[in-house]
This record gives sequence, C-alpha cells and structure tokens, in this order.
Amino acid sequence: MDKQQRRDYLYMRMARVWSENSYCVRRKVGALLVKDQMIISDGYNGTPSGFENRCEDDNNTSLPYVLHAEANAITKVARSNNSANGATLYVTASPCMECSKLIIQCGIQRVVYGEEYRLMDGVELLRKAGIQVEFLPMD
Repeated sequence: MDKQQRRDYLYMRMARVWSENSYCVRRKVGALLVKDQMIISDGYNGTPSGFENRCEDDNNTSLPYVLHAEANAITKVARSNNSANGATLYVTASPCMECSKLIIQCGIQRVVYGEEYRLMDGVELLRKAGIQVEFLPMD
C-alpha cells in the first residue's frame, strides 16, 4: 500500500468516526475536506444551526431542510479563510446530485467515498466534470 492509499484509508476512518456526530436515525454520513494533507473542514448530515436536532419526521422520512455531510463541510469551509479548490473530499456515502454540483463549483478535485447509494447520478456527474472519483469500501 502506498502513502496515498494509506492516507485515504485513515481519512475515511476519520470520516466514519465523524459521522457518529449525526443525530439522523436512518443514515449517518460524515465528510472531511483535506488539502495539502491537512483537514480544512468537516461535516456530518443534520439540521441547520439553530434547528432542533431531529432529521426524520414521524414516518421516518428525512425532513426537507436536513443538510448532507458534504454540504455541511463545503459551507463550513466557505465561512473560513480556507478554500476547497484543489482539495479531496472524503465522504462515507456517495454524493447525491445536489452535493455533486456544490463539489464541482467549489473546486474539489478528488472525491473518495465509502458506500454506494442507490442513486449514482451524482458520481456520474462528478466524473463527467473531470473530478477524480474513487470508491473505497468501508470494512
């Protein structure tokens, strides 16, 4: 295993641990943004700041305002002095179409994900945009 592969596994493990912060019941997702071997942002799926930490309604359907882990990490870095341009995003589940558009727009160059979601259109869009996408199955 080369250095990059080792880092990929370590950052994915960290993203998995970070996902444990989520209050969502159906699925907990974590994300890390890494640039120049430094974590510049992190995120997990959940409600916007100031909202009750409840992700699903009484029918176990996700509430419409729940943010995905990728969106949380991207918006968090946008509020800092850092830039995601050229960064790698590690996320425990494959990005959806909406998050993929954010990934493209903020200049992330590489996405490593650990679980395939039932819809893979977001991953297809990333590849179409020339972003390096890698599936790294989680143990």
